[in-house]
Amino acid sequence: MAQDEKVFANGFSFKRQENAPDFVVGRLSLKEDEAKDFLRNNFKNGWCNLNIKKAKSGSYYVELDTYEPKEAKPQTINATTTASAPAPAWTSTPKVDEDLLPF
Repeated sequence: MAQDEKVFANGFSFKRQENAPDFVVGRLSLKEDEAKDFLRNNFKNGWCNLNIKKAKSGSYYVELDTYEPKEAKPQTINATTTASAPAPAWTSTPKVDEDLLPF
């Protein structure tokens, strides 16, 4: 499924509470049968991620988060180039005069 394709979360409703205290963002309501069906069909690895978004009209809606990170390709290291490259100066161990140590 394309990431830009919207999948609305059936059975989920979010309403902003304008007159509520600052710490209250809004109310999420679930319609039992629709929400159960939606969740049953959209769980991945035990999770279903939803986004609450604001429409151009100003109303809010709940959408399935379809983002899936791309798998990172393992980097191959060329042994001949790394073996011949000199180590940076900051990686060398500094000399310590043991007579100056307080312990």
